[in-house]
Amino acid sequence: MKKLLLLFLLTGMVATAQQNLTIEQATYGQYQAYAPKSLTAPQWRTDTKTITYLDNTYSKLMSRSEESNWEETTFLTKQDLTSALKAKFPSDYFSFQIFPYQYEWKEKNTISFNATGTNSTYLVLFDVEKKEVKHAVSFSTDAAQQTMAPNGTKAAWLNENNIVITDENGNNTNVTNDTDKSIVNGSDYVHRQEFGINKGMWWSPDSNMLLYYRKDETMVANYPLVDFGQRIAKENDIKYPMAGMKSEEVTLVVYNVASNTKTTLKTEGPKEQFLTCVTWSPDNKYVFVGVLNREQNHLKLNRYEAATGNLVNTLFEEQSSTYVEPLHDLTFLPNSNDKFLYRTEKDGYEQLYVYNTDGKLIKKLGYNDVVVMELLNFDAKGKTVFYVGTANNGLDRQLYQVNLKSGKTTQITNGSGTHSVMVNSDGSLALDSFSNTTTPNDVSIIAIASKKTTPLFKSGNPYTGVTELTKMELVTITAADGKTPLNGRLIYPGNFDANKQYPVMVYVYGGPHAQLVTNDWLGGASLFDYYMAQQGYVVFTLDNRGSDARGRDFEHVIHRNLGQNEMADQMKGIEFLKSKSFVNQDKIGVYGWSFGGFMSTSLMLNHGDTFKVGVAGGPVCDWQYYEVMYGERYMDMPQENPEGYEKASVVNKASKLTGRLLMIHGAQDNVVVQQHSMEFINACITAGKQVDYFLYPTHEHNVRGKDRIHLNHKIADYFDTHLK
Repeated sequence: MKKLLLLFLLTGMVATAQQNLTIEQATYGQYQAYAPKSLTAPQWRTDTKTITYLDNTYSKLMSRSEESNWEETTFLTKQDLTSALKAKFPSDYFSFQIFPYQYEWKEKNTISFNATGTNSTYLVLFDVEKKEVKHAVSFSTDAAQQTMAPNGTKAAWLNENNIVITDENGNNTNVTNDTDKSIVNGSDYVHRQEFGINKGMWWSPDSNMLLYYRKDETMVANYPLVDFGQRIAKENDIKYPMAGMKSEEVTLVVYNVASNTKTTLKTEGPKEQFLTCVTWSPDNKYVFVGVLNREQNHLKLNRYEAATGNLVNTLFEEQSSTYVEPLHDLTFLPNSNDKFLYRTEKDGYEQLYVYNTDGKLIKKLGYNDVVVMELLNFDAKGKTVFYVGTANNGLDRQLYQVNLKSGKTTQITNGSGTHSVMVNSDGSLALDSFSNTTTPNDVSIIAIASKKTTPLFKSGNPYTGVTELTKMELVTITAADGKTPLNGRLIYPGNFDANKQYPVMVYVYGGPHAQLVTNDWLGGASLFDYYMAQQGYVVFTLDNRGSDARGRDFEHVIHRNLGQNEMADQMKGIEFLKSKSFVNQDKIGVYGWSFGGFMSTSLMLNHGDTFKVGVAGGPVCDWQYYEVMYGERYMDMPQENPEGYEKASVVNKASKLTGRLLMIHGAQDNVVVQQHSMEFINACITAGKQVDYFLYPTHEHNVRGKDRIHLNHKIADYFDTHLK
């Protein structure tokens, strides 16, 4: 529902023709008033050639099918769901504001969705032909992380730190009963959600067993966050394992529903290792787990027997002189209990490999330097698989099809840009939403075999007649190593005059798992970037080495030396800017958040002769205060890499501050804790350096909701006051 908040938060955002954006429009306009026309919540109906999606009022589920020549028809309404739920649960009251945004097709005639009544919340399996509830499980309204069993007859959920299973008759079974809140069962917040972790409970395919994480963090120090919303401020302790300090201890437990027994997988080894890639075998007999050492340079993919917890075999191991980063569960081939797809960047780019359960490599499916970004479906016969991967030095996204036996790869889409693709369940059709820097959104159906394309609609430019966005172009810059091409984005100021000189705002992130420059509508920029350009700034962004979608070696250059190669590349971007006659070399500023806040502060301190103004939001100021899982992957422990930590710290460089720096933090930040910026502020006081500081008392790592308008206003004002 968070995505929907963006859609409904601001109303009345209509500008008169050709006016500049307001700060309100610049904050949320690209998600609502100025979003290109698209399909909302599209899903392929299982085992069909029908696509479904929400209508413009969000009250109906619409459909288009090959049979109807892709004409739009109404498929279901929110009233259909309300009537069926009232018939099933007459003592409760239901009223949908919108058709469930996160509906999901389970079978040809079955969708699943969440429903909230006056008395309870529900997980529902709904028969779309009969328009009746097929299965439903009800919970109290404070139930968390509900997950329904595949057969729909029961669901597991969290009551604080314990797991409860509820069946469709309303009977509850307490799976765990830990009174110590530092023992956390079934939560997706394990290993701080690194290593691709997004769930904490897994039903077996036959619905008879529940596998779950048991996280013991009794040994992790408490970290205080202060809630200023109380009459007397209240301390809320969280568990925050800092780099080099004691970390949590995690195990995996199998609960047998019929026998009411538990079996802990024997993931032997150091207690502070990481457990990920958790996958049931299709035959319910085994559980596969990636066991990664705390040093994060040695991964073992193990198979365990579900009934006993015993280790069956280690399929293979991955080791690296930098780090190994598992991010994905296994994907078993259709109708196979012993062959699966595994994703790894061990050969340079994250790609697909076919293994069997004895650990034998059957086939490497990698294609050129393509990075697999999203794994899609198999075809009907299970002979090929589809995925979305990179192209054009990481700028583009294309649809690829690869033969599992031969490894032959075919690129299905061709237009240079970003193809957001969904493939139907038999692999015969693809829904393609395509954009690039000149194309807002073209939506079409692709017949995979013939590559014939059937257009559904083309979005017009949503800014036409409303406001004029300034010119933007993608540029290529050579990295500090003298050979690696880097992707950059240059947005020209409004009413651009090549004979004038303009101030510059560099927007930076620069860290792993983020890519700011892409070949899509707006070039990957936020509308706030265009707002600043309309206000008379050159706005520039560069994806330095260390950022996403370019392969292992491109990213791993940062290992043990965060900020160093990243800054060197950013300064190559500055050389590019200074070569432009319209850039005012004495008025260059930088802004970034999180890793970008670390980069902004680092650039201000190490290159104060260049950067006159900086805004650093939620900045990492000293990596020894960051958490174990992310921090040690890139920096190792502080006691193992003191030189790297010393070099990366901005706290010990506070005396080098010469420009105007605004540091912003959320008081409730549980990702980059406020101690980072407080340490830096204290160092500035000691060094006699003036620095500006602003705190958002109720926000965590990001400033969300209506307060983000306030944040953007503050950033713009700061640049206008001190740079413009």
